[in-house]
Parts: sequence; structure tokens; C-alpha cells
Amino acid sequence: QVQLVESGGELVQTGGSLRISCVASGGTISSYAMGWLRQAPGKEREFVAAINKSGGSTFYPRTVKGRFTISRDNAKNTVWLQMNSLIPEDTAVYYCAADPSVTRISNEKAEYLGQGTQVTVSS
Repeated sequence: QVQLVESGGELVQTGGSLRISCVASGGTISSYAMGWLRQAPGKEREFVAAINKSGGSTFYPRTVKGRFTISRDNAKNTVWLQMNSLIPEDTAVYYCAADPSVTRISNEKAEYLGQGTQVTVSS
């Protein structure tokens, strides 16, 4: 059973940057594609970023492509999401996701999901 713990969420101003982290325990993330999902109040959970098991390929929706970067270090069992040029629409709870399939993560599904970290972007 893999446990995922996110951290680093905070209040930032529009145009600012933030890096959030996800540390896994109870298993090695090298067996999983990893990703980030987010959910804003009153909205559906949405895909934000995914990275394959080796870290050689990354995937983003149009809403964040060019602003967000996902990375991983399998030796540290850690995944990061670097967020630049933040806008108020990025305000949400961000969830770390682990699944054998990048495709499933991009469809907002995951075998394991963390508890989330709040990111708030002020206008």
C-alpha cells in the first residue's frame, strides 16, 4: 500500500511561482507513473500533469502546458510540480497520484491518491 503525502501549497500572488512536493512511503514509485490532479471548489477534479515511470516523458493539458513542470526522483521516492505564472484559476487542492498507467492519470483516475495540498492564487 503506497501512501502519498503532498506539501508546499500556500497563498501566492498572480504571476508568482510555487513548487509542491509529493513523498511516497510504503512502496517505491519507480513501479508507477506519477501525476498531479487538482480540484477547485464546485468543480470536477481535473488532470494537471503526469510523468512516466522513468521520468523520460511528461504530459500536460493545454491549461497548464508551458507554465507547469512535473519531475520525479525515484531514488528519493519524490515527485514535484513546479508552477510558474500562476493565475487565480489555478486555485485548487492539488492531489498527488500514482498509477501503473499514465493514461489513467490523465483521465483523473489513480490507484493511489494523496490527501492534497491547498494552492491559492490571489488576484
